[in-house]
Amino acid sequence: MHRSTISIGAGFVLAGSAAFVVQAAGDDAASATITSGDFTGFAEGADLDIGGHAWMVRTGDEHTVVLIHITGLEAGTEYAAHVHAAACDVDDADGHYMHDPDGGAEPPNEIWPGPVMADPGGVAHGYTEADFLAGADAVSVVVHRPGETPNKIACADLG
Repeated sequence: MHRSTISIGAGFVLAGSAAFVVQAAGDDAASATITSGDFTGFAEGADLDIGGHAWMVRTGDEHTVVLIHITGLEAGTEYAAHVHAAACDVDDADGHYMHDPDGGAEPPNEIWPGPVMADPGGVAHGYTEADFLAGADAVSVVVHRPGETPNKIACADLG
């Protein structure tokens, strides 16, 4: 079994093939809320053997951390990844999550743990921290392949 540990900042660690998230330090550890889910492929990603996991950590100090570990990607390819406001089975998770609906379609108003680059084995990791607490409608992470739409290849519901 291949195992790896990656320090990703802010006191968080992504570890192992049965990946998990740990907040290693800080007084807010007890008040953090962690939601997570496994990546599954969309029809546009049917040519890939998608796997992996996504986590969202809503911290006690009102920040949001999103981490992704995704497998089965094309080596050397850069993929976009965004938090979405719909579950994976609702119109392919249509619609990016926006902290402020009038605030624009990019960070810092949106939560993007990508772009991520797939390594030679087709594995990519992403991390981001938003300076706000994501609302209840931040419910999935979608990975997009480069190029024309439709390009959503994978999704993880954050349950």
